[in-house]
Amino acid sequence: MEYNFRKYHYRSINAADDAERAAINQELKDLYTSLSEEEKAEFNRQLQTFLAKEMGRLKSDYESVKGSLGDN
Repeated sequence: MEYNFRKYHYRSINAADDAERAAINQELKDLYTSLSEEEKAEFNRQLQTFLAKEMGRLKSDYESVKGSLGDN
């Protein structure tokens, strides 16, 4: 199964408030709880991959902004 972490991530970013963000996080927790042990292992693998890619993207974006600000 393919888990769409980006969907949850964007929903969380665009949440109106902390309560909505908490509800989105609870959806993910409930999904995880419902999985078999094998599915949990795959969920965790996919989540780690997603987080690593997002962190890499954020670092790249930060360095681009930092570099352009330093040029002034």
